[in-house]
Amino acid sequence: MKILITGIDGFIASHLADHILAENKDAEIYGTIRRMADRKNMAHLADKVNLIDMELVDMNSVLNAVKTAQPDKIFHLAAQSFVPTSWTAPGSTLETNVIGTSNLLEAARTYAPSAFIQIAGSSEEYGLVLPEECPITEDQPLRPLSPYGVSKVATDRLGYQYAKSYNMNILVTRTFNQVGPRRGVMFVDSNWAKQIVDIEREKYPPTIYHGNLDAVRDFTDVRDSVRAYWMLSNMKKNHNGDVVQVCSGEGHKMENVLSTLINLTNSPMAISSCDDPNRYRPSDVPLLVGSNKKLRSLIDWKPEIPFIKSMDDLLGYWRSQK
Repeated sequence: MKILITGIDGFIASHLADHILAENKDAEIYGTIRRMADRKNMAHLADKVNLIDMELVDMNSVLNAVKTAQPDKIFHLAAQSFVPTSWTAPGSTLETNVIGTSNLLEAARTYAPSAFIQIAGSSEEYGLVLPEECPITEDQPLRPLSPYGVSKVATDRLGYQYAKSYNMNILVTRTFNQVGPRRGVMFVDSNWAKQIVDIEREKYPPTIYHGNLDAVRDFTDVRDSVRAYWMLSNMKKNHNGDVVQVCSGEGHKMENVLSTLINLTNSPMAISSCDDPNRYRPSDVPLLVGSNKKLRSLIDWKPEIPFIKSMDDLLGYWRSQK
């Protein structure tokens, strides 16, 4: 079985490669990576996968990657995935995510028309969600509140359009917040974990800087999420542009996420928190809690890793970094 994972150096993609290799020893994995990318997340995979240099916005580069891999399955996880960056660089976010996905689907239509394709959507597509609309289902109206959210709505609908127009086996996953080892430092939970580890090492005074603590998010351990992706890819059906959410179904107020991390510290000093205006977004999504009912109707899956273990493993990851 040949598998193509775009952006294999990324947080979720590297965990997906780990899971596939553990589940299927005969899998031949091809992973795309940008030439100048930081390869730390997938350094342990270097001799286990075939790496292909690829730029999503370069059509010839994408065509070459898919032609080289000749994949049976494609997991499209490469993206500009940091919401704050989409505010400062909306044009490049849209280009990378929308044009990049269009390029990949065209390449797949040309060289791998029968492959299973996962398009990674996001809970940020929902944007403005009212309390009475939770838990969110796949039928929830899309009201994105960031350029990133808008870009993911477009990639979501591109997946649907290609599936319907060309009878391609495309599944769109709208995944809610992910947590676990190797999470990028720019993401809030990982940033707090790194701040705590820096305090434990006495690099900084015992103060955590934060932004909005009132937002509520649905966290799933990345190792549970990639298990769901793999199980969905093994279903004997044409998904035909269907959408399915991957989430825990439990909401966590960001204030409680921060307090959980602080309570797990090894620091002998009492850690306080400090509001930082620079960490606020122009507009923030106040509430994102999903329903995994549809996912669990399709596959025999449920979250297995408790939230507190995910937080503890995230701290452990940063403690392992020099």
